[in-house]
Amino acid sequence: MKRIRLGVNIDHVATVRNARGENYPSPLRAALLAQKNGADSVTIHLREDRRHINENDLKKIKNKIKIPLNLEIAATKEMLRIATKSRPPFICIVPEKRKEITTEGGLNLNHNKPFLKKLINNLKKRKIRISLFIEPNLKDINEAKNLNADCIEIHTGKICNLINMNKNFTNELKRIKKAVKEGNKLGLEVHAGHGLTFKSAQILKKVKGIEEFNIGHFLIGESIFEGMSSVIKTFKKILKS
Repeated sequence: MKRIRLGVNIDHVATVRNARGENYPSPLRAALLAQKNGADSVTIHLREDRRHINENDLKKIKNKIKIPLNLEIAATKEMLRIATKSRPPFICIVPEKRKEITTEGGLNLNHNKPFLKKLINNLKKRKIRISLFIEPNLKDINEAKNLNADCIEIHTGKICNLINMNKNFTNELKRIKKAVKEGNKLGLEVHAGHGLTFKSAQILKKVKGIEEFNIGHFLIGESIFEGMSSVIKTFKKILKS
């Protein structure tokens, strides 16, 4: 079985920092620690309200890490300007609502489609790999291909919630398997993310065709007790086996 890559999302290191308005803990330090312990990429989400990561974090992390930086952004003119200037190797376009606690569901690919297409094409001209964060449904996967995305990231929030609550997740797993198969058939690289834990990663790693997991909230939370190095190594072991 092909090894699944691990992307480490460090947003919530910045959440802790911003809770007190201090300059610690450092997202850059977290990014370098992730790199040291085998992460394949580092993910950060620059939100409109800057509730965790800010432009200074983006600049420092991009300049210091040697593994790829995956920048999550909403499809807005401001974010297009920032992404065009910073030129990270990877960008994942995500939905964003000011009042949400975390990203709620996948992108609506029919909302402002002309601008979304323009954004994707502008960034691809700069040799940036583009991923779209979407629900595991065939219509959105085909639309992602039509929009000229390189990758899709399947929103795994629903299945992870079912697993965490010890509820039946069979139907959702079937839906994800079908979505991954469709993405592979269309030549899209398929990633998965949102709500992943040790338990859900163990289950979803068995889905053939997923090439990358992006994991953040659980990983950072578990790091409080076990240490970030240990948690990353555990995820690496899960995805390797």
